[in-house]
Amino acid sequence: MSEKSVGVQEVTRSLADILQEKGIPISFQYGKAPEEMVDREVKREPTPRAKKLRDLYFNTYSSVDLEFPYWYTRKYMELDNEVPIVRRALALKHAFSHLSPSIYPGELLVMGKAHYYRGSFPMPWLSESFYVAKEDELYQEALKRGSASAGELSKFGSGGGNVTKSFGNVVSIAGKFGIRSEEVPALLKLAKQWVGKSVEDLGHKYEMMVPEYDLKEKLMRSLICMFDSGFTLPQGREVINYYYPLQYGFDGLIEICKQRKAEVAGKADGDGITGMDRLYYYDAVIHVIEGLQAWILNYAKEARRLVSVTDDPVQKKEYEEIAETLEWIAHYQPRTFREALQLTYTLHIAVLNEDAISGMSPGRLGQVLWPWYEQDMEAGRITKEKVLELLECHRVKFTCIDCFASMGVVGGVLSGNTFNNLSMGGLTKDGDPASNDLEKLILDSAMSLQSPQPTLSVLYDEKLPEDFLLKAIECVKTGTGYPAWMNNQIGIQFLLSQYGPEGMTLPEARAIAIGGCLETSPCSWHQLTLNGKKYWIPGGAGQPTSVGVHFIANPKILECVIFNGYDHRIKEQIFPPHNRKLETYEELWEVYKQYYEMAVDALCKCNNIQHDIWRKNNMTIINSFLKPDCLEKGRHIGQLGYRYNATFNVESCGTINMVNSLAALKKLVYDEKKYTLDEMREAILENFGFKTAHEVGSFSLFSQVKKPGGEKYDKIHSDCLLANKYGNDDPYVDSILREYEDWFCDMCHKFESLYAKPLYACQISVSTHGPQGAATLATPDGRLAGTTYADGSMSAYPGTDRNGPYALFNSATVWDHAKSQNSQMNLKIHPSAVKGIEGSRKLLELTRAYMRRGAFHIQYNIVDSKILKDAQAHPENYRDLLIRVAGFTQYWVELGKQIQDEVIARTEYEEV
Repeated sequence: MSEKSVGVQEVTRSLADILQEKGIPISFQYGKAPEEMVDREVKREPTPRAKKLRDLYFNTYSSVDLEFPYWYTRKYMELDNEVPIVRRALALKHAFSHLSPSIYPGELLVMGKAHYYRGSFPMPWLSESFYVAKEDELYQEALKRGSASAGELSKFGSGGGNVTKSFGNVVSIAGKFGIRSEEVPALLKLAKQWVGKSVEDLGHKYEMMVPEYDLKEKLMRSLICMFDSGFTLPQGREVINYYYPLQYGFDGLIEICKQRKAEVAGKADGDGITGMDRLYYYDAVIHVIEGLQAWILNYAKEARRLVSVTDDPVQKKEYEEIAETLEWIAHYQPRTFREALQLTYTLHIAVLNEDAISGMSPGRLGQVLWPWYEQDMEAGRITKEKVLELLECHRVKFTCIDCFASMGVVGGVLSGNTFNNLSMGGLTKDGDPASNDLEKLILDSAMSLQSPQPTLSVLYDEKLPEDFLLKAIECVKTGTGYPAWMNNQIGIQFLLSQYGPEGMTLPEARAIAIGGCLETSPCSWHQLTLNGKKYWIPGGAGQPTSVGVHFIANPKILECVIFNGYDHRIKEQIFPPHNRKLETYEELWEVYKQYYEMAVDALCKCNNIQHDIWRKNNMTIINSFLKPDCLEKGRHIGQLGYRYNATFNVESCGTINMVNSLAALKKLVYDEKKYTLDEMREAILENFGFKTAHEVGSFSLFSQVKKPGGEKYDKIHSDCLLANKYGNDDPYVDSILREYEDWFCDMCHKFESLYAKPLYACQISVSTHGPQGAATLATPDGRLAGTTYADGSMSAYPGTDRNGPYALFNSATVWDHAKSQNSQMNLKIHPSAVKGIEGSRKLLELTRAYMRRGAFHIQYNIVDSKILKDAQAHPENYRDLLIRVAGFTQYWVELGKQIQDEVIARTEYEEV
């Protein structure tokens, strides 16, 4: 072998090879897996009907539909001098009334966001810059805004239904959606009508008046913050409430509003601020409900038309049943389980069409629909087999839901997912176990019709019956990643603490459900009467939690501390220079906290302005009349009509990389004085002698490749990798986590939302650990530049948890999880470790052990990493492979490479 070829070999050595040569104990595996590839144990097939509908989804691209924005904009612009809420209501009514119905053969549940099978639409009244800026030179200024940075570092998977590139007559928008080229001029014409009028533009106009605005924009450009929440996703990660239409029907709700209009017209009733507004609110609700009724009945007309042109008697009968169902629920309380299921789905889509939303969760749907299921079963009107088929169809419809937003949001945050979380288990209003037979069927449907939506969560409580918990474990073993497991009692403690000042009681807190990925959400009970029998059903009662400050990259803040507030990636001074020598660990930690609070302050003020513009011009009406206590008060969301309003949060990402980095600095620089901080800075800037992840084309740490001459930094890099790591029951590093969590959870309360309510901590990553990792230099824990952060908030960094799951659990629970809205733990387990009924019991006991330590959340990927590697190399063979990412499940082929690499690299437990 020549010297030249030897040199090439040296240059292309991966970190994994180097670590193996040096015997450094960082491994992808805990235990030993079989040499052969092992598939998941639990596999079921859906009903033929549901399989056909899911296959249609597999062969469908995400498409842009302009009907809703066209009709909305047309009516809105006609109503210049109308009262704002009535103006919005009439525009919504006009849009819903004009949506073209599409019904596909074999569907039992119908309706959707758009007339495409898998489609969505832009809402230029919220934000128009991300597509206008690309086409219209008059609006190029928008590209200079910090909010464009997230899109530059976000990547979609190239498979599945994502239109990542333009082809033929189809233009790609936001790296995901396809639009026909002849429709682009119409899109731009619509968008231009909102230039200077959208929430984004008006919010930008006024946020520039905030003294800290320049800092906020720098934070966005550096990707310390992932996105503006005020116009991007102003609603979502909350729980919907279906009670009012389920109890009264739409006609009944219109009568309630008419009666209330007569009672409040011309009266302030002692409230000189919003008292008179009640008249306009009730008028707006009536308009919107009429629009929803027209929308539903247009689908009924289409079903009747299909009856007239269909020869097949079975299909003809199904169209007739669809028409009858829709004609009834457009006016009255549902009579049957199928009607109730159709109505709840219709309401869900209605709210999603009203606003840009991800994470509008159906909540404890199995308990909401229980009255109809119980009475239909008792009367012999339905069978479990038919319910299962309906629930499979329900899963397909939810999976078809798309959220239209910028590349940085749909790719860098959501990974194309919409986080519709269906919660199960928990307790009743009186404290008894709340699981039921319908929830078991929901689990069965998730096992047979495996799809990303709705994702499932178990509200784990010690009172829940063993058979229900084992059924949920069986579902986990399919490898879909759901249900996730949330600690019901920890969630209740959080709710009582956060919403006690707004009147939250223990019985009310028991209505808890999960909004979005895993956000603890305030809910309430309502007594529903069906055929004379009374039931207490839960539903959402709080504002969105996709609001506040989203997401803060913890390692990036530390990077700025190390480099005196400067970002070497974008060559910009982000924070004011602290000019401190950082001679002690305590000084470093103090500056870190100062920079962090400075960031939250600037972002909170600017996002408050954006949300204020939203609530003044784009207030929700549908979601408001569904939630308590808007109908009773005559006030919408923006006027504190909701029962619980303290829902704004500060979301963090990369916690464990930050904690590990602090531990490495404390050990190597301050305690042992093995290296100076300047030596650490040099090594970080030189990426410890490695190429960057972008150069290598892989975002996993262990695939990174040495640069020529990079050996200079081998010793410091080895020491950084070998420094104490979270996840091993090590007090040295775990004490740093505890100190951070105590500070962070308390710090968030210093800031208030536009509703004058305190913010709180929210600790998840969704997909932000990909692009935010891509924007971050090497970190003192040994992570290399551009590689993805550890996922979640309590997950160990891949390969660093070496002492088994129980050691990891001990590390994760050194702090009080009830102080935060959530925490997030992802665990990857080899299928062979949980095989059979004994494996199921082991997995349940593992879950119990973590919950009993006071943890809030855990979820599992039951998968052999060899399958993931093969799927990355041959995606065409894995169209239906599902994987858990960070609070959500997605088809493997629709994930970007940043996230795929990170999931592959997670420590795989072959023993539990």
